[in-house]
Amino acid sequence: MRVLVLGGYGAVGAGIVDLLRAGGDTALAAGRDPARADRVLDLRAVRAGDDGAYRAALAEVDLVLNASGAEDPALVAMAADTGAAFVDITAGTSYVATLEHLQPAAPVLLSVGLAPGLSGLLATAAHTAAPGPVDLAIVLGAGERHGAAATEWSYRLLGRRFPDTRGGAPVRNYTRPEAFDVPALGRRRLYRADFSDQHTLTTRLGAPVRSYFGLDSRAATAALAVMTRVPGAHRAPRGMHLPGTDRWWVLARGAEGALRWAHGRSQSHATAVMAVLASRAATGLAPGVHHLPDHLSLADVPEGHGIEIR
Repeated sequence: MRVLVLGGYGAVGAGIVDLLRAGGDTALAAGRDPARADRVLDLRAVRAGDDGAYRAALAEVDLVLNASGAEDPALVAMAADTGAAFVDITAGTSYVATLEHLQPAAPVLLSVGLAPGLSGLLATAAHTAAPGPVDLAIVLGAGERHGAAATEWSYRLLGRRFPDTRGGAPVRNYTRPEAFDVPALGRRRLYRADFSDQHTLTTRLGAPVRSYFGLDSRAATAALAVMTRVPGAHRAPRGMHLPGTDRWWVLARGAEGALRWAHGRSQSHATAVMAVLASRAATGLAPGVHHLPDHLSLADVPEGHGIEIR
């Protein structure tokens, strides 16, 4: 494949570029910095209507992989118009809902990272073992220096509400705690968070799926629960480095005790592995909008790349 990686020298994008090249694909890192980008591209200019550089880059590739955090349906539509497949690692619920209403002329694949992505494969496996509601637990290492897009997404959730997949009143992010037994961490209190796949999975599985989030640091997790009730907290400084490790866990807890989980080190690396897996699947799909759990399963996750599945 020839792949244009938007945000190709960021925390996740650089890993994607390395993995693609190691697999024999041509990966072009796109971004604003001429010193680091293979294709100099300012996505803010595209949003403002100056799309010449983006269209020129599209003429060279079979697929666009968006690891930039930019949520712009125009990027998807322009790529599809040229026949290029599009893969997006976004976790944004409203953005995913917007993309699902597109009718692209090329395949668009969503729910492809760690969460959403691997989380959806785990949830599907747990539901298959015991049909019924599924609770997803996502625990990330507070000590990892996450990419700007991931950090911004986490802060943006503070104070915001989303529809509960089980009905009832809307849910404020980082509230409504639930206890989970996390391997090697013990019993942890995690909080509801608006990962997009809880909504798409609820529709596809025909059973409610709820996402819970926390950090490996108890103090950092508790801080999110406090900050979400502070007006304007989403504008807090982003440069703070919290105590913790770079380990991550994703668990799917289904009915009748069904449990599927995965763990590893470095959320950014795991997201890159899943994104490359999705990219190789995307080019063989029919035109339209797809989600990873509709086409792949846990058995397709490659071994030896730092993702251990239990």
